[in-house]
Amino acid sequence: MDSLIMFVKDRRKALGLTQIDLADRAGVGLRFIRELEQGKQTLRLDKVNQVLALFGHRMKPAPHRMEADNENG
Repeated sequence: MDSLIMFVKDRRKALGLTQIDLADRAGVGLRFIRELEQGKQTLRLDKVNQVLALFGHRMKPAPHRMEADNENG
């Protein structure tokens, strides 16, 4: 999740957008942008993809390795 937060913040700032600007352009609420950038654990994927679409990206499945503790238990 931290990489998503940094990606959105970095791209937003690189384009000189405020959180309000980003929310308007993505068609989501300002509250959603704030929660996204603050790392809220539960976010709607469709809205995340609306934001990422402005940067030419989207969320998709990626390989994941379970932690050693989970493998042994």
